[in-house]
Amino acid sequence: MQKLTNKEEEVMHILWKLKKAFVKEVLAEITEEKPHYNTLSTIIRNLEEKGFVSYNAYGNTHQYFPVISIEDYRKRFMNTAIDNYFDSSYKNMVSFFAEENKISADELREILAIIEQKK
Repeated sequence: MQKLTNKEEEVMHILWKLKKAFVKEVLAEITEEKPHYNTLSTIIRNLEEKGFVSYNAYGNTHQYFPVISIEDYRKRFMNTAIDNYFDSSYKNMVSFFAEENKISADELREILAIIEQKK
């Protein structure tokens, strides 16, 4: 799975939300810094080339849909981030968020309860 640019990832989140959409529908969902229609169309075609989206053709118009689920992308993204930034250590990742005050003790207890239930 290839890495996505920020704009490509933004478009994927829109397609995951909408399930299927024409370029104009994706454009309508972008709230900040709307790209030109042709630019967005190119971004979506790049996503197709990378294997993230496919389409149904209706004459000259294409309705795009994701072929990679958000769950599969999340797993790949998180595994890569943990490998690259936390030396493949989930403990290092959780410690980082604890030190940055991004996770509370209650949330950690919830995580521990989930881990214990899986045993």
